[in-house]
Amino acid sequence: MRKAVSDSDKDKAGQAKDVDAYLATVHPTTRTVLDKLRRAIKAAAPQAEEVISYRIPTYKYHGPLVHFMAGKNHCSLIVVSEAVMNEYRKELEPYDTSGRTIHFSAENPLPEALVQKIVRTRIKENEAIAKRGKAPGSGST
Repeated sequence: MRKAVSDSDKDKAGQAKDVDAYLATVHPTTRTVLDKLRRAIKAAAPQAEEVISYRIPTYKYHGPLVHFMAGKNHCSLIVVSEAVMNEYRKELEPYDTSGRTIHFSAENPLPEALVQKIVRTRIKENEAIAKRGKAPGSGST
C-alpha cells in the first residue's frame, strides 16, 4: 500500500495552519480522496467551522463533529462519538474501525453518502447536547 503521507510531510502536516495547507502535504492520490471527504463533510455541515485542531482537520458545530487525517498507510475519519459508530456499524463493516475512528484507503474510500449521514447524525447529537446544556428558558441556539 502506498504511503498516504511521508515522514517529512507528516512534520509539515503537523505545522499546517489550515486545511488547505494540511492537504498540500499529503500524497496526490490521498489528497484527492481527502478532498472528496472534505466536500462531503462541508455539504452535510455547511454551518460547521473548519479548523486545525490536534494538528488535523477538524469540523466544529456545538463542539467537535468529526476530524480526518492522513496516516502513513491509510486515512482516518474520527467520528468522536461511540454511539454514532455503533449506529453505522453495519455500513462500516468493509472498513477497519477502532473505537471512534474509521480507517480507509485511497483504494477503498468512504462513500460520500455514508460520510454525510455520519456528519448529519453528529450534528443532531451535538445540537441535543447543546440544548441540554442550556439553562431552562435560555432560548435556542
